[in-house]
Amino acid sequence: MSKRGPVIGNWYQDAAEDEIFEVIAVDDDGIAVQYLNGDISEIDPETWAQMVLLPAEPPDDLNELEELMLGEDEEALREATWEDPFNDDSDADNYSDYDEYCAGSIG
Repeated sequence: MSKRGPVIGNWYQDAAEDEIFEVIAVDDDGIAVQYLNGDISEIDPETWAQMVLLPAEPPDDLNELEELMLGEDEEALREATWEDPFNDDSDADNYSDYDEYCAGSIG
């Protein structure tokens, strides 16, 4: 019986460690995986071949997964209200002569 290789984007459960992870990259040197807590690790092909892996479903809510991975500072940053630089009137006075300048340079 042959074991299937890792598939990028598939989720697996390591039966021995009871951890769920997603394969995010595969190359000759190893398999990059990301766990539910956001940690990224690399598994060498020999270790992968010896692991008891079960197919796993991705988390129900990927937003929940994202929140688990974000620290408090990043969470606050994500929720910050950013001002639109094109609607910022604080520098409007600095450009009051713009139309006059353009009109003079065209004519």
